[in-house]
Amino acid sequence: MRVFSFLILMIFITSCDKLSFSKNKENQVLDTIVDYTAVDLSPSFPACDSIINKTEKSNCFRNTIHKKIGEELQKHALSSQDSIDETVYVDLLINTEGIIEFLELTSSENIKKQLPALDSILQLSVDNLPKIFPAIKKRFPVATKYRLPIRIVLTE
Repeated sequence: MRVFSFLILMIFITSCDKLSFSKNKENQVLDTIVDYTAVDLSPSFPACDSIINKTEKSNCFRNTIHKKIGEELQKHALSSQDSIDETVYVDLLINTEGIIEFLELTSSENIKKQLPALDSILQLSVDNLPKIFPAIKKRFPVATKYRLPIRIVLTE
């Protein structure tokens, strides 16, 4: 009976190490650390969705959105009293459904004075953009902010 009790005691002592859950908890904590400053896949237009390379896909999105906003701006006749050669920044929010929202326009006082309608024209241009595929982080769609630089060149 003593030998049997000794064997049972040895089994319990050695099995406790195998049932330790502290290692699994440590892995879970490491798995939940998320870098919120970067996404796994950037937003994309349907024309860019077939591109596999992450950098090329991001460049395609950037080029397409610049092209589409530029085309919309070309539809409007902008004029000013003085020559303008400046860059304005348009902050956009791309939500989890792929809808692009105009947040704000950052420009100099000269642009605001010379082109007071630029804000509403850019708002309209952004509203005319098609729905896109949102950015992906950990296999889930996420909202992203995008700053679009636009160079305004007008001559007298």
